[in-house]
Amino acid sequence: MSGVVIQAQQYQPSAATTFLTTPSRDASEESDSSLHPCELSWNDYCVVLSEGGVIKRKWDLSQENQIIQHACIGKLTQPTGSSSRQAHSSAHYTKSNETPGTTNIFGPFASLRNEAKAVEDPDEEILGVFVFLRSIGKVFLQNGMDYTFSLPFLVHRAWPLRPHGVLIQRILDPAEVDEARVTGDDLLPTIFTITSAFSEPEAVGITSGILGGFGSEPVALVDEEEHCSKPLVVWVSPGVPNSTGEFLVTFDADRGGLSIWRYAYLKPKDAPVPLTQTRHHSAPRKSVTAPVNRRQSSVSDLLELDRRLPQDMDGITAQPPIGRKRDSITRLDLSLTMDRMALGGQRDPEVLITPVEHGRMKASYWAQQLTTHHLGGRQLPTRDISVALFDQRFDGKVHHSLLAVCLPEAQLGTLEAVAIASIRATRGDIWDLLAVKKDGSLSVFTHGLQELRIRLRLAQAWNGDNNDSFEVVSLDHVVALKHVCVSSVYMEMSDGKVYYARLDMTPRDPLVVQAIQVLALVLPKAQAFDLHRNFLESWSQRYFRTSPGLEFHEFTLALFALLELKLAYPFKKDESASSSTANPLLAPVLYGLHMLAEGLRLVVLRYESLMLLIPVICQIAHIVRPEWADYWKRLCPDIMTGWPAPSTTRMETLDDRLPVWPLDMLAILYGSISHVDWQFPPLVLGASHDGYVCLADKSVKSTQKRAELTVEKLVEMLGTAEKGSAFLDSLPLGIATPLREAIRTCQLSPPSHWRKEHYELIGRRDLAFSVAGTQPELSQKGIAQSAETYMNTHRRATIGSLAEQAKSASVGEIDAVSGVELDLKGFTKIRFGQDRRLEEVARMLCSSAVPSVRLIERPELNEHDQAKEQQHQVVRIAERTLALPYGRAMFTFGSVLTVTKEAYVTPKMEYAVRIQPSNITSAPELGKIPVECLNWGEFHNGVAAGLRISPEARGVESSWIAFNKPSELTPEHAGFLFGLGLTGHLKEMLTWHTFGYLTPKHDLTSIGVLLGLSAANAGTGNRHVTKLLAVHTPALLPTQSVDLNVSLMTQAAGLAGVGILYLGSKNRRMAEVCLHQISRKDLVQPDLSNEHREAYTYCAALAFGMIMLGQGSSVPADLSSLNRLRILVHGEGKSVVNTQARPTFDVNITSPAASIALGLMYLKTERRDVADILGIPSTVLELNRIQPSFLLMRTIARSLIMWNDIASTPQWLLAQVPESIVKAMHGHVRGQPADDAIELAYYNIIAGCCFAIGLKYAGTARHEAYIMLSNYFDMFSRFVAASGPAFDHKIKRSAVREGLNLISIALCMVMAGTGEITCLRRLRYAYGMYHQAFRYGVHVATHLSLGLLFLGAGRYTLGTSNAAIACMIVAFFPRFHHVSSDNKSYLQALRHLWVLAVEPRCLMARDVNTKEAVYLPVKITTREGAEKGATQLISPTLIPDFNKLLSIRIDTPRYWPFFVDLEHVPQHRRSLLKHQTLYVKRRTAFLSYTEDPRGSRSLFVRSGSSAGDAATLDFPQLSDTKAHPASDLTHFISSFSNDTLFLAFADHFSREDGKTVEERVFHNYCHAVLLDSILQDKMETLQSHLMLYQYRTQSPSNSYFHLRMQDLRFAVDFYSKVYDVRFSGKSENNARPSLIRDNTVSGALQALDKRLAEVQNSTALNIAFGRYARGEPVVESEDTREVSRWLAWYLMRHGVPSASLLVIFRQLAQDAHVQCAAPGNVDLRTLDVGIKEVLRGTGTKMNTTVFGSGWSGPSLERVVDAWQRHA
Repeated sequence: MSGVVIQAQQYQPSAATTFLTTPSRDASEESDSSLHPCELSWNDYCVVLSEGGVIKRKWDLSQENQIIQHACIGKLTQPTGSSSRQAHSSAHYTKSNETPGTTNIFGPFASLRNEAKAVEDPDEEILGVFVFLRSIGKVFLQNGMDYTFSLPFLVHRAWPLRPHGVLIQRILDPAEVDEARVTGDDLLPTIFTITSAFSEPEAVGITSGILGGFGSEPVALVDEEEHCSKPLVVWVSPGVPNSTGEFLVTFDADRGGLSIWRYAYLKPKDAPVPLTQTRHHSAPRKSVTAPVNRRQSSVSDLLELDRRLPQDMDGITAQPPIGRKRDSITRLDLSLTMDRMALGGQRDPEVLITPVEHGRMKASYWAQQLTTHHLGGRQLPTRDISVALFDQRFDGKVHHSLLAVCLPEAQLGTLEAVAIASIRATRGDIWDLLAVKKDGSLSVFTHGLQELRIRLRLAQAWNGDNNDSFEVVSLDHVVALKHVCVSSVYMEMSDGKVYYARLDMTPRDPLVVQAIQVLALVLPKAQAFDLHRNFLESWSQRYFRTSPGLEFHEFTLALFALLELKLAYPFKKDESASSSTANPLLAPVLYGLHMLAEGLRLVVLRYESLMLLIPVICQIAHIVRPEWADYWKRLCPDIMTGWPAPSTTRMETLDDRLPVWPLDMLAILYGSISHVDWQFPPLVLGASHDGYVCLADKSVKSTQKRAELTVEKLVEMLGTAEKGSAFLDSLPLGIATPLREAIRTCQLSPPSHWRKEHYELIGRRDLAFSVAGTQPELSQKGIAQSAETYMNTHRRATIGSLAEQAKSASVGEIDAVSGVELDLKGFTKIRFGQDRRLEEVARMLCSSAVPSVRLIERPELNEHDQAKEQQHQVVRIAERTLALPYGRAMFTFGSVLTVTKEAYVTPKMEYAVRIQPSNITSAPELGKIPVECLNWGEFHNGVAAGLRISPEARGVESSWIAFNKPSELTPEHAGFLFGLGLTGHLKEMLTWHTFGYLTPKHDLTSIGVLLGLSAANAGTGNRHVTKLLAVHTPALLPTQSVDLNVSLMTQAAGLAGVGILYLGSKNRRMAEVCLHQISRKDLVQPDLSNEHREAYTYCAALAFGMIMLGQGSSVPADLSSLNRLRILVHGEGKSVVNTQARPTFDVNITSPAASIALGLMYLKTERRDVADILGIPSTVLELNRIQPSFLLMRTIARSLIMWNDIASTPQWLLAQVPESIVKAMHGHVRGQPADDAIELAYYNIIAGCCFAIGLKYAGTARHEAYIMLSNYFDMFSRFVAASGPAFDHKIKRSAVREGLNLISIALCMVMAGTGEITCLRRLRYAYGMYHQAFRYGVHVATHLSLGLLFLGAGRYTLGTSNAAIACMIVAFFPRFHHVSSDNKSYLQALRHLWVLAVEPRCLMARDVNTKEAVYLPVKITTREGAEKGATQLISPTLIPDFNKLLSIRIDTPRYWPFFVDLEHVPQHRRSLLKHQTLYVKRRTAFLSYTEDPRGSRSLFVRSGSSAGDAATLDFPQLSDTKAHPASDLTHFISSFSNDTLFLAFADHFSREDGKTVEERVFHNYCHAVLLDSILQDKMETLQSHLMLYQYRTQSPSNSYFHLRMQDLRFAVDFYSKVYDVRFSGKSENNARPSLIRDNTVSGALQALDKRLAEVQNSTALNIAFGRYARGEPVVESEDTREVSRWLAWYLMRHGVPSASLLVIFRQLAQDAHVQCAAPGNVDLRTLDVGIKEVLRGTGTKMNTTVFGSGWSGPSLERVVDAWQRHA
C-alpha cells in the first residue's frame, strides 16, 4: 500500500482538563514560516502556556476563588509611545479641541507643532492569553502588561479574531429561553467581541454585504441590520497567512441550519455608512459561483460582476442567499455553494449616503451571511461538527479558498470522513485538508481535492547499527483528531491512546521548492500532483532527511519516474529507449527547468544549486534538444561526460516546439541595454529583469531619467533599501554593473521628490534624513566625535577644579546646580567657535554663586559706618541678583532635552557678597530685603528653572509635575509651573491636580498656574481653561459683584490669561469683557484695596488687543470698540450741563493702556485714520497737559498700525517727531534753551521709535537697524552718565534712563540669539553699574537684553508673526519696576511671555555618519517683498524667517551637494521646521572643517596625482611602492578618515608584509583599489574590484570558472560598447567617469585570454576541437577532463556555434563552393574569403550567447581547417 509514511509517538496527557493550541507568530520574523504552535492548557485554577512541550508561562488564579471557564490566545492592540497618555485622555486640558477659525497669527513653528499633535500614535498588536473566570476576565500580554475586566455573563467558549480581539459566546440560561418563548421576544445576543481591555464586550453587527478588506483595501459595509442573537458558533477561521477573508460557521439548533459568515473588523469611529439604494428593481438573482465553492473575492472582481450583468438591472436586491444542494453533495459537504451576490448600486447615480444615528452600542466586528444549509431539523452535538478552510490561492485575478464542513451522522454523500482539520503539510504557506476516514485512516487533500494517503508508524528509538532490524509498528484506526495546530496533530486511536505526529512535509531545499513550483506551471494538473506525491512518498521512505542534495535526488527520481526515463545518459544508439517517440511532457519540463536554471545563474549564492540542476536538464535535453545540452556543457563542462554530437542524435525524439538554441538570460539583458530596438522575450521575470526594463526604456531619452526610474522600480519591488542593497550584492558582477551605474548617476544628482528608501538605496543618507519624519537618535551628550576632534577640543580638568568638586561633595552639595548649565556640549563648542563668550554670560547671569565687589576704602569712617556702607552695597547687589533670573531664563531656554525621573532641582538665590579687597563675605541683614521682594525673586528663579526644559523634552508628565510639588506652596514652585506652561508642558497636567494648586488661594501659585495654562493653550480658546480663569476673574462671571476672595493682582493675571488663551481669535464676548475692564468702575479712585489698579488696566487693555490682534476693521462692532478706545485715550469731554459730575474713569491710567490696545487691534492694517487718533501734540501747552510717557505708548501704537512704513532710517524716525519739537531740539543742541516738556517728549518719542524698529526687525540681525539702534544706545548712555545738580536734570535723566532701557532691549531684539560681541561689551558695562540711580527696573532691562542676545545659548531667535509681536510687546512693555515686589504699574509675571515669540531658527549641520555637529558653508536664498537675494553663511547659524526662506544650497567640495528646496518640496520644509538640522555626507577624500580648517590634509593634497595607481588596477604587478606619496596607507588613512571600513581594509589588505610575490602583488592591487575608492567616494567598488581580482586569478579547474568568465565578458562588453552611449551622460553633455574603469575590466579578461592562448594550441585540444567541428562524438575519460574544460573555454570565448550548426554550415559551404567554382572563372581565394565572411555572419546571428562580440575570426579559421583536414 503506497502512501506517505509519518512517524508518530505516544503522547502522555497532562493533568489539565482542557487543552488548546494556536499558531503564533514571532514578532521578530516576518516570514510565514515562523508560525509555531503554542499550547495552552488549564484546569480549574491554573493556566499554563507551553511551546513544543516546554512550559513558557504559568498563571495561578486560585486567589480569585473563581473557576476558569475558558481560555484562549489572541491579540490586543496597544498604543505605542506614551501609554500613560491614553489611559485618562478626558482628564487633560488639551482635550477640548475647539480651534477658533483664525487667520494664521502664529509663526510656522507653532502651526507645525499643532499639526504634529493631530497625528496619533500608531497602535501595535500584541499577543496575549485571555482567561475567562466566572465574573471577570484577565488578559496577560507578551509585553508584560496585564488587564482585568468584568464579565456580565458566563463564557461558553472563545476564539481569537483577526486582526485582533476575541469572539466570545455566552452560556444561555434556560430561564432566559423560556421567558423569550413566553413573551415572543427575541433572545438577547449571545455572541460578543472583546477588542480592548477598557471597553465592554460588544455584540457582533450583521450586515448584508462587506466590501473590500483584501490586502490593504479598506472595509466598507453595505448596510446593517440587527445583532447576532441565537446560533451557536462552531468555528472561527484561524489566522492563516494570505487567506481570502475571515469566516465564521454557526449552527442554529432550533432550525437545524448551518450558516457560513464572513466577518470583518471596522473601527467603531469609521462607523458604517449604509449605501442606501433609492430604487430596487426586483430582478432574478444570479448566483455567480466559482466551481467547487471557491469564493471569488476582491473588490475589483465585485464591480466586474456588476458589469457582467445585463444592463437593465440597475439594482440587485440584496437578500441573504440560501444554500442550494447540488446533486453530487458529498459527505464532507464540500460543495456548499457560497453564492456571491453582486451588490449593485456602485454606478447608481442616485445613491444616498446617510449616516444613521445609533442609540445602541457600536459594533467593532460585522458579519455577512454567505450561505445557510438546512440539515433537516436533526439535533447535532455542535462539538462534532468540524470545519476547515484550506487551499487559499490567488490566480492573478481573484483569491480562491475552499471551505470544508464535516457533519457527523448526516447521510449526505459518499466521502466517508469522521473529522477534518486544516493543516500546513505539503506547501509553505498554503494549507491543506486533513481528514480521518470512516475506516480510521488518514488522508491529506492537497492541490484542490487530490488525495494523499498517510501511513502512520510508531517512531522507534534511532539505532544506527542495524537500521532494518527493528519491527515496523504501523498505527491505524484513528478515531478522532484531538488538536491540530500548524503541522502538529494529536490523534486519538481506537485503543484510547493519544499519539502525536508532525505532518510537516514541505521541502527544506529551496531548489526543490522552486522546481516543484515551476513544474506546476508547465505540467498538467494531474501530473503536477503525481510528481509531488511521488516525491513525498519517496522522501518519507528516507525519513524526511535534509542532508545536502538528498531532497533533490528524491525529486529527480520522482520526475524521471513521471517522464519514464532512466537515470542514465543515453548517448549511444544501442542504449536508446524502446519507444520510438519521446514523452510529450519532456519539452515543457525542459523549458521550465532551463528557465529556473537561468534564474539561478543570476544569483551568485545559488551556483551550488545550479550544479545539481544542470545534469537533469542535460539528460532531458539529450533526447529532445541536444543543442541545449551543448549550451550547458560549455557553461559547466564538469557536470557530465561527453559532448552531445550531431552524429549520435536520434531525429525521431527531437521536439520542434523548442528553439534550437536556448534562451540565455545574460544575452537577453545585454541586448536590452545595448540595442534600442530590442524586444524582451515574454517569460523573463525577477527584479533584475524589471530594473533592466527601465534601463532599456526607449521612450525615455535622458540618462538621468532612466536611472531614476530604475531606482524607483527597485525600491517598489524590494521595499526597503536594505533589501535593495542585498539584492545588488547577490547579482554577479557583470549583471549588477549597469544597475550600479544607474544608482551612481542618481547618487550624483538625486531628484527632490523621492522618499527616504530611494535615497538610502543610492547611498545618500543625508538626503534620506531631509525627508524622513524621524531623525536619528543622538547620544545623551548629543554628539559622537572622532578621537582627534575630542582630543583637540576637550579641556582637561585642572587639579584645582577637581579639589573644588571634592570639597563641595564633602559638604553635601553634590546635586547643587548653578542654573546656567547648558547641556549642549557639542553645540555650544561649535556655535561661537573657540571663544568664551558663553562662559562669560553664564558667569554674569549666575545667581547661585557669591559675586565679588570692590569697595573704595574710606579709612576716615569708623567701623560702624563702614559696616553700614557695606550693608548699603550688599542691598544694591541683592537688587541686581533678584533681576538675574529674567536673563537666565532666556540664556538657558530649552537646554534640557530629557527630564530624569528624580526631583527637578532649582538653583538657590545667593544674596551674600564677597567684598574686596578686605575679602569679607557679607550677607544682607534680616529685613533689609522685604519678604515680598524675595518672593518675586524666587518666582522668577522658578520660571527660569522651568524654562530650561525644552518644549520638545520628553518625560514631563502629570505625575512628574505632581511629584515635584512641595508640601507647602512656594513662590519658586509657582514660577516653575508658569515656566512649564510657557513651554507647553502644563497641558500634561491632569485636571484634578490643578485644584490642589488653586484652592489654597496662594497668589503667586494662582498667577503661575492661570497664566501657564493659558500660555500652554494659547490661541485655542480652550473651554476648561476658560472656566478656571472665570473663577478667578469676576469680570467673566454673570454677576460681577460676587466676592471671590481673589486679590486684584490675581484678577489681573486672569484677564491677561484670557487674552493669551483667545489670542487672535476675535472672540467678541471676551473682547467686550476686556474692553469694559479697562475702565472698571471701582478702580477710579486710588485706595489701599486697589493699589494694583494700573497693572489691572494694562492687563485688560493688552488682553483686548491680543484677542482682536490685527483683526480691526470697519464693521459696526469694531467701530463701537474704536469709539470707546478713543474716549479712553483722550478722556471724556466736559459736559456743559453737569460740570460737577465725577469722571467715570481715570484718564491718566486708561490713556496709555487704550493706546496700546488700539495699536494691537489695528496691527499691520495700515489705517491712517486710526493712527491719527493717537496724534502726538506739538505745542508746549498741549505737551504740558499730557504725561511724557504717554507719547512713548502712542508712538509705539502708531507704528504698529502703520507697520509697513517702519524703516531703520533716520528719515522715518524724524518723521515720527512733530516738526516743532525737532526744531526746538536742533536749537537746544546749538545752545538755545528748550522747554523741559519738549525735551522729555523728544526722548520718549525717540525711544518709542527705536522699540518699533526693534519689533519690526526682531531676530533678523538687520545691519542698518543694528547700526541705528546702537548709535541711539550710545547717545542715551552718555546722557545718563552725565550728572547735573538741578532737580529737573534728574527728571530728564530718569526719562532718558527709561528710554535707554527700551533701546537696549530693542537692540537685542534685532540681534536676538546672535551673541554679537559689541552688544555684549555694551551690556557688560551696564551690568557692572549698580549705584544708587540703578534701580531694579534698570537691572531687569539689562538682563533681559543679555538674555535676548544669547537666546537659548544661540539656538533660538525671535519671530515676527502677529502673535510674536503681541507677546514681545507684553514681555518688553515699557513700564519698568522700581523694586522687585512692585507689580502696581505692571504685572511682572508677563515679562516672560517672550517664550511665545521664540523660534528655533539655528541651522545645524551634522555629519550623517558620526552625527557630529560640523561647520558648513551654506548658501541661503530669501525673498524680501518681490526681490530675491542670496547670502553665504557658515552653519551653525541663525537663518532668516521661514516664510521668507526659499532654499538652502550646500556647495562645497568637502560634502556631497545638497539642495533644500523649501518653496516647492513641502517635505523639506516640514523636516527643517521640525529639526533645523541638515544631515550632510562628507566626501571620503576630505576631513571636516573642524579637523582641517584650511583643507591642507585632504587626500588630493597628500597623494598627488598618482598615475601609478590606475596602472596597478589594470595590471597588478610589483612596483616600487615606496616611491608612492601615499605609500604608508594604513597610517595615512587613519590620519584622515575615521571610517571603520577603510581602516579595516587598509589594515588587512594593504600591508607591507607579504611573504610571497602573489601576496605582495595582491596587497599592491588593494592599495590602488582603496585609493581609487576613496578619491572618488565610491565605497561600493571595493567589493567589485576584489571580485575582478578573483576572476583574473582563478583556476580553469574551478567548477564556476566558465560561469564567471561569461559574467566578465558581459562586464567588458558593457563598459567598452554600451556605457559611453547609454550611461555616461555624454549625449547630454554631462559625462561622468564610470565606477570601474573600462581598462580595469578588460585587463582582467586579457589576463585570462593570455592563459587561454597558452593551452589552445596543445595537441589534445586540437584533436578534440577537430572532432567537435566535424560533429563527431568527443569522448571524455578521467585524464581528458582538462581538455574538455579547455574546449568549453575556447568555444565560449570565441563564440563558436554549436556542433549541430557547424555540421550544417560545413555542408552549405561545400555546396556553395561547388556551385560557385563550377563555371571556373572565379578567383578561388576570394571565393573562400567570401564564404568565410558569410559563415561568420550567419554563425554570429544564430549564436545568442555572444554579447557585443561575434564569432571570432581565428576560431573560424580553425573550424575550416578541421573540415579541410578531414576532407
